[in-house]
Amino acid sequence: MSIEKYEVIVIGGGAMGLASAYYLGKRKVKSLVLEQYEFLNQQGSSAGVSRQFRIPYPQEYMVQMALDSMPYWDELQSHAQSVLLDKVGTLWFGDPTVQSTEGNINEAKKAMDALNVPYESLTSSQIESQYQFKNLPDSYEGIFQADGASIDFRATIETLLEQCHNNSYISLKQQSPVIHIQPEGSGFMVSTPTAKFLTEKLILTPGPFVNDVINLLNFSIEATYWNMASAYFKKTENSIQYPTWFVFQNPEGTNGNQFYGFPEVYWDNPEYIRVAPDFVMQPLDDPSQRTFIPNPQELAYTSQWVKDHMTGLAPEPLFTSTCLVALSKIPNKELIIDFAPNYVDNYKNVVIYATGWAAKFTPYLGKILVDLSLDGHTSIDLSPFKMGDQFFKALK
Repeated sequence: MSIEKYEVIVIGGGAMGLASAYYLGKRKVKSLVLEQYEFLNQQGSSAGVSRQFRIPYPQEYMVQMALDSMPYWDELQSHAQSVLLDKVGTLWFGDPTVQSTEGNINEAKKAMDALNVPYESLTSSQIESQYQFKNLPDSYEGIFQADGASIDFRATIETLLEQCHNNSYISLKQQSPVIHIQPEGSGFMVSTPTAKFLTEKLILTPGPFVNDVINLLNFSIEATYWNMASAYFKKTENSIQYPTWFVFQNPEGTNGNQFYGFPEVYWDNPEYIRVAPDFVMQPLDDPSQRTFIPNPQELAYTSQWVKDHMTGLAPEPLFTSTCLVALSKIPNKELIIDFAPNYVDNYKNVVIYATGWAAKFTPYLGKILVDLSLDGHTSIDLSPFKMGDQFFKALK
């Protein structure tokens, strides 16, 4: 069996893997992307066709990262047939004292103020009158930031895949799960069921299957897995439109959970509005436990919230689906961007992206991962995203 040689192998062919390959190709680096399923699959965190781009975050470094990502979206847009970011604005509203998976409204205000990001502060009645919500508690507050957008995520991934296909430096292999990684000199021998490949460097972007890959290098990440539900609700009023939004509430009964939503978009079930719960009733211990059928209680809570608080929508959830995401168990470590721990052979030649929600950073993260892999550093401060060796778990 002949062994193909590459400068970089990317393991995981979802959005982050293809974005990494895209920037490897721009730097004319002979690279291979290995995807265990087919490209454009719905098995992992690239599932679904829409995502939110937003500026509000409770941390200044995350606000800055969102701002920094915008030129990279513009560059990718120059290759796309469709509009990748449909700028409709971001609305955050709810109880200003609530801390959620997305953060806190007042902390987001402080972070945006520090970086001179414009936004509008809103009262409960203004949210209802301007954005079609109803029956909100008087104590609710909100912020509207005009740069928020719906991401045509399917078109984003299709654009990256096409650009990689058209680049002679990039090879793409689907249905190629990695079953073995062996240090070889200063690099690695990577094996699939049908082939072996020699590479100098690895970029690991396997999404929720991160431990399936890094276990092959004898370490793991402490993570939990959310099989997140999604549903669409039929518009009963043609004129109704929403921005991208997120509501902050304490988890008390059907109206106390976190929900988020999108406007109607042409690429994603026109005449329907997507609304989804930003919680799960029961996290998974392993990605193999995922199902494509949403939890019925999560859908019921979402349907009730739509009925109680949104105008112009029928409350029956339709076109339901799930998306699998890995979340770090380490406090304040939503995104992990780092090299492998130093007890791994050739650890400086292994770059990892894992856990969290990062579709909004897709092209920028690809650039960051490539800079780390090829140059050993990047222009942004990655300290908030680094694991540090003490947080990795050695398997040996």
